[in-house]
Amino acid sequence: MSMLLPFAVPLILLLIAALKSFGINQEYERAVVFRLGRVIEPKGPGWYWLVPFIDRAQRIDTRTITVALDTQETVTRDGVPVRVNAVLWFRATNPVRVLTVVEQWQRAVLQAAETGLRDAIGQSDLDQLLKDRSAINERLMGMLGRAVAQWGVAIDAVEIKDLDIPEAMQRAIAREAEAIREKRARIIKAEGEREAAQTLADAAATIGTSSGALELRRLQTLSEIGVEHNSTVIALLPVELLEAAKAIGTRASGG
Repeated sequence: MSMLLPFAVPLILLLIAALKSFGINQEYERAVVFRLGRVIEPKGPGWYWLVPFIDRAQRIDTRTITVALDTQETVTRDGVPVRVNAVLWFRATNPVRVLTVVEQWQRAVLQAAETGLRDAIGQSDLDQLLKDRSAINERLMGMLGRAVAQWGVAIDAVEIKDLDIPEAMQRAIAREAEAIREKRARIIKAEGEREAAQTLADAAATIGTSSGALELRRLQTLSEIGVEHNSTVIALLPVELLEAAKAIGTRASGG
């Protein structure tokens, strides 16, 4: 037993060195290796070897990260205060730059996203926020993409989730929507009246070609009124009949 003691320490050191020289990455991981402080080629998925006590590896997860941004209070371009939050999807595309260019890269991306969200809202009107949110998402994504590309990060998507506006503005928007609906109703009613007037004008032009036809239409209208309403209708004789009766009386008196 005493003869094995001199070999125990070297064996333990060899075991530790073997463990430190062997590493395994998952499919979604990349290992950035620092050799005496200098970066060498990143190691991909699977197993890899390191020089014991000289190489140091740091893993980076390349999967897409989903983060809900904190609610931001800002003012739109037309001076309306709003509270807005968004959801961000991003991932590391260059593990070396992620570690060597920026410190705490995920935190840096979130800070850039919140700042970009406030800037995008400040460059937009309230109507655009309510009606064309996709355009603001594209603008925000472009701003963030340019900002984080130098860190080796890519923005997959960014979506504005909630938008809160003051109650007074909500009531104003409701009144505006009601006025728009009322305007449309009046336009539709006016168009119906115009079409009805045109139809009546065409009918009058057709009936006006014959006095008999006009009288027939008048009698038909009186008949319809008598059927639909239980009421007394007083109808005046047509002027043509009165003039005919007057002419007959004049001839009789002259004869």
